Amino acid sequence: MLGWEELIEECSNCRRCSLGNSRTNIVIGRGNRKAPMMLVGEGPGEQEDKQGLPFVGPAGKLLDLLFKALNIREEDYYIANIVKCRPPGNRVPLAEEAEQCLPFLRNQVALIRPKIIVCLGATAAKYIIDKNLSISQIRGQWIERKGYWIMPTFHPAALLRDDSKKVPMWEDFKKVKQKLEDLCQNRSS
Repeated sequence: MLGWEELIEECSNCRRCSLGNSRTNIVIGRGNRKAPMMLVGEGPGEQEDKQGLPFVGPAGKLLDLLFKALNIREEDYYIANIVKCRPPGNRVPLAEEAEQCLPFLRNQVALIRPKIIVCLGATAAKYIIDKNLSISQIRGQWIERKGYWIMPTFHPAALLRDDSKKVPMWEDFKKVKQKLEDLCQNRSS
């Protein structure tokens, strides 16, 4: 396992797949590196590629509103993606691109050691939980694996395209907030 500085350097120099050739910035993560909760999305979009930070575009702004509404504080979470470089045209990362980047994500999880991992969307759930799952069928259900509580839910970008997903995602994050409170309470007692 690499430490943070080595991980950042390795990601910055990575050319394991073609995404490294077209990126503006590497997008490793943002948030508290000791957070009890980690959120994982698909990959950087245009704004993320420009700024070098995940979830800073329209989907990220929606996620920030959700956090604010549920009083989820910045120190409670860390956000990363399956791939660290923007796929052309914001397409879904190819399997080989995701597979090349997953060791970086696993390293991040090992460094952060969150209690909760929230899979934002089908791509994150596919690579973290099960390649054959349907996000619509599994979202909102807790999965305990290797000491982590994993919650798959919709990607915030999906809400920007389909209002009918707003209430289910809200319900999912209410469960996440409750689990976060329960786990943090147990940690301090």
